Amino acid sequence: IPVLAVRVQVPDMENLRSLADLLKSRMGSGVILLAAVMEDKVSFVATITKDLLARGLHAGNLVKDVAKITSGGGGGRPDMAQAGGKNPAKLEEALSQTYSFVKKQLLH
Repeated sequence: IPVLAVRVQVPDMENLRSLADLLKSRMGSGVILLAAVMEDKVSFVATITKDLLARGLHAGNLVKDVAKITSGGGGGRPDMAQAGGKNPAKLEEALSQTYSFVKKQLLH
């Protein structure tokens, strides 16, 4: 399963969501988790292609697990979710854990 978990530079949450939608439309099949630091806080958007929803993946659960590492939280729908975190210093660690969280969801 392709998993893209990256930090991007965007001015606001709307642009973060738009970028996630654009990448999802071009990816075909996969999991996308984008993160951006805005005003000393972390914002996350997770999106999952339709074919992988049937395999048990859930963007809301994924983004909640990742945001927890940055002292945050969030959630949302199975196909698209967003979250926030208070600790930008933990962002790289959070992104590096994304694949593990995806794998954990597939095993349940």
